[in-house]
Amino acid sequence: MDRIELYRVFVRVVDCGGFTRAADQLKLPRSTVSEAVRTLEQRLGTRLLHRTTRRVTPTQDGLLFHARCQQLIADADEAEQLFRQSPQALSGRIKVDVPGRIGRLVIAPALPGFLQAFPQIDVELGMADRSIDLVEDGVDCALRVGPLQDSRLVARSMGQLPLINVASPAYVERHGMPMHPSQLGMHWGVLYASPGNGRVESWEWRENGVLRSQPLAGRVTVNSAEAYIACCIAGLGMIQIPAYDVRAELAAGSLLEVMPGHRADPMPMHLLFPHRRHPSQRLRVFVDWLQQVLLEVVG
Repeated sequence: MDRIELYRVFVRVVDCGGFTRAADQLKLPRSTVSEAVRTLEQRLGTRLLHRTTRRVTPTQDGLLFHARCQQLIADADEAEQLFRQSPQALSGRIKVDVPGRIGRLVIAPALPGFLQAFPQIDVELGMADRSIDLVEDGVDCALRVGPLQDSRLVARSMGQLPLINVASPAYVERHGMPMHPSQLGMHWGVLYASPGNGRVESWEWRENGVLRSQPLAGRVTVNSAEAYIACCIAGLGMIQIPAYDVRAELAAGSLLEVMPGHRADPMPMHLLFPHRRHPSQRLRVFVDWLQQVLLEVVG
């Protein structure tokens, strides 16, 4: 194993907090990973890791060496791409995590175009509506919608998702067409509880430049976008949803937009990165491609 590969192994062990998880991600035997770290410690003449039965943590020297290794690895990756002028020459794997609905409706349908433009880049696409640890899971970048929760991560704005209010024709027939938020007290909503904290979201709208909110009565509470939309189509209440999410249902007539003049504020989208180090060229071209896809499809 050459020196750069030893550095890669060490960085992954620190990021994962253990040898077994690092070995799984690197697709190497655990013994090989342990031996690589021992080799580095012998070469450097210092202990890099504190080892316990439950977790591995870097020593002070290990922390300093980890930061330097990250930069050396990034420099080596960049150097390997230095004379590859054409996009077809970029190679390697990118691990990405995105929300499920955006992944299925927006990114996956457009992905063949990226793979055709960059035939030597492979994409591992995870679709999760739960929070993940980018470092422990070895993710290069993750798309997140809504306010940012973790200030430790590097974030790049990817635009905003417009929200609309919708209800099913059956709901409107039964309860009438709401015309103004002042009528919300006479209507029902499908309630959405955040998967992260269980908090039920209020109905929001902007009026005269002021963001207002009001809890909406509802008999059904869900914690996924799929269930949220399905219950709305079933006539169980109104919902506020990103416009791209129900484009097909609006076109088919199974959902109707209500109170178009009183929408909630758009939701910010950010791409998160686990490290502040310079991203590889293959990751940069993927990020630029993803931003263009999101701008074209969701606004």
